[in-house]
Amino acid sequence: MAHKFVIEKNKAGEFVAKFKYNAEVIFWTEGYTSRASARNAIESILKNGPGAPVEEAE
Repeated sequence: MAHKFVIEKNKAGEFVAKFKYNAEVIFWTEGYTSRASARNAIESILKNGPGAPVEEAE
């Protein structure tokens, strides 16, 4: 599968949830102190993301 979420530690030792397409990072979350918080961020994106509106700035 080309799309996936990955939880990694950043240089500050925080857990970051990243969304990747192949090897390219499409977006990432803020750093969290626990892996569970990063997983919660992913669950929130999956739950709330599909119905989110798209806004275009001029």
